[in-house]
Amino acid sequence: MHKNIKESERILSIDALRGFDMLLIIFADQFFINLHQGVGSSFTKSLAEQFNHPEWFGSTFYDIVMPLFLFVVGAVIPFSLSKRIQESKGAASIYRKLIKRFVILFVLGWIVQGNLLALDAEKFHVFSNTLQAIAVGYFFSCIAYIHLKRKWLYLIFVLCLILYAVILTVPYVPGVGRSTLLPDSSFALYIDHLIFGRFDDGTQYTWLLSGLGFTATTLSGVFAGELIKSKLPRKKVLLYLLIGGVVGLVLGLIWGIWHPIVKKLWTSSFVLASSGVCFLLMALFYWIIDVRKNIKWSFPLKVIGMNAITAYVISHVVSFPKIANFLFFGLEQYTGAYYGIITTIGGFGILYLLLWYMYRNKTFIKV
Repeated sequence: MHKNIKESERILSIDALRGFDMLLIIFADQFFINLHQGVGSSFTKSLAEQFNHPEWFGSTFYDIVMPLFLFVVGAVIPFSLSKRIQESKGAASIYRKLIKRFVILFVLGWIVQGNLLALDAEKFHVFSNTLQAIAVGYFFSCIAYIHLKRKWLYLIFVLCLILYAVILTVPYVPGVGRSTLLPDSSFALYIDHLIFGRFDDGTQYTWLLSGLGFTATTLSGVFAGELIKSKLPRKKVLLYLLIGGVVGLVLGLIWGIWHPIVKKLWTSSFVLASSGVCFLLMALFYWIIDVRKNIKWSFPLKVIGMNAITAYVISHVVSFPKIANFLFFGLEQYTGAYYGIITTIGGFGILYLLLWYMYRNKTFIKV
């Protein structure tokens, strides 16, 4: 737990973008689903569909949530691991922190979606959560950032994409044939089943070999963070962020013609396209907050973003809409199908008040 974090040491646009991402996770998805249940129009249906993952191929707006989380984590690395910090703390101290964060994120992932609290080995999943993906991407990106020059970071990014694309399409899967990008016939999914055994999460998502994609996504955030941290004029930083976003998105879509975008496999085309969108979102927040200096509107996002891990974990462990139901149950008889919207908004309000109280008291829980 950290108190007394200096405001001047933080980049507000990054905090706000992190808060925006968390808002999508802890509120927006359920809000639009419940909105459609109440309204039932074709428009609300299309909104709700954008906050649900596709069955397999393609992408929806909600698919950007997890890559954006990794991207923002990467964007902070140039600030948290600057040369000055590395020299003052020493390699041993930095590695201890990296390993500690890796372990804590994995344990939190077990608590959130690994069924650790069920205390039942039959229900336990080793690797099945966004926090664990962040742990992998963060750890390897930090090692690369500490030991390699920038040009080598770009090379590692490209190698991760190419190597993972090869892994998904070249090897043979026993009893199936050559690996494909279809459900239950990818080499990455086979390796997960082989390594994790009965502790596999039982879904079509892949995790172990997808670590190459997680690392590449986090590195894309590092590139954005280095741009923001640089001494370039802000308008030039904005331009480079926009160019990076357009290039990444276009290359991902083009590559996706031959190597389809599949979020569940975290394919290399998905990494490129989603990283491009992340760059564009970063550019938007950077333009509004750092270039145009429109800051006040971002305060609620800052409150959420500065305790993002807390918001993520507690929202998955505690059902705030159910708590809201204890307070507002009398309204159900009057609101009917719209009652789900009320409990969703009420639950989010309770969580936000908790985060606001922590912010006001300068209590920021970091791993």
